[in-house]
Amino acid sequence: MKINELIERINKCMDDLDLITARKYIEENEQLLSEYDYKRLLKKNARELLDFLIDQKNNPEHQPLTREEKSMILAVNTYATKFDIRGVKLTISKREHLLLKKQVIDYLNADAKALLEGMNLIEKR
Repeated sequence: MKINELIERINKCMDDLDLITARKYIEENEQLLSEYDYKRLLKKNARELLDFLIDQKNNPEHQPLTREEKSMILAVNTYATKFDIRGVKLTISKREHLLLKKQVIDYLNADAKALLEGMNLIEKR
């Protein structure tokens, strides 16, 4: 696909509010769009989406959770639902740094949040 066609498709997707397709096009061609300064040919909202995706990719705080981290969160949720404090402590031990990630809070169920807040491992909301 030629660059002019790509830019035209991204701009059309943004006009149609088809953000998923626009994001897919931008992610597949991110280096090309930013490397050769074709960014200026994108409409304002498409440029902002490109900037946002680049910031997300470069920010270590927004890195996606690994499979191991997700399985640990699932174990914490399961133990918290059963109110097994010992199981929660064993699961979290030596992995406390995971609770510092902001996106982890979104994966915890209400029982786990209440239990971890009570243990002062996460901040109360």
